[in-house]
Amino acid sequence: MKDRIKKIMEDQQMSQKEFALFTGISEGSLSGVFNERTRPSLQMIESIHECLPNISVEWIMFGTGPMYTDADRESKSNQGANSGESSSLLDIQTNPSSPSLFNTPTGPYQSDAGKSTPNIEKTLVKYIDKPERKITEIRIFYDDQTWETFLPKR
Repeated sequence: MKDRIKKIMEDQQMSQKEFALFTGISEGSLSGVFNERTRPSLQMIESIHECLPNISVEWIMFGTGPMYTDADRESKSNQGANSGESSSLLDIQTNPSSPSLFNTPTGPYQSDAGKSTPNIEKTLVKYIDKPERKITEIRIFYDDQTWETFLPKR
């Protein structure tokens, strides 16, 4: 299973630390799996599947079937077919009818002073004070079976 987790990391082009941060798995737990000190837990598998739902849980756990689910393979093949089109995640489409944060008119701000506030009743809370404690002595014990006692000045 550790080899399949490594394969996922390589496929996602992530280091061990990046993968741990991305999935929410502690770096120590992930390191323990790769060094064969511990086995991957169900919580690790669930965490990987939550962050990467396109990866087959059956493949992670048992190594059977394809790495990716069918829906993901179809989307990858569609992306390959549409590679001639210029579809980029960074294409910015401006819509002049949509309001912009920077084009909003500035006006006087409404203050809360004109609004009526509900009456808030204050109640007094009494704290029962304990008598003040004072240090009577401090003892320091050493590894050679000796000790020192310090008394405060009065």
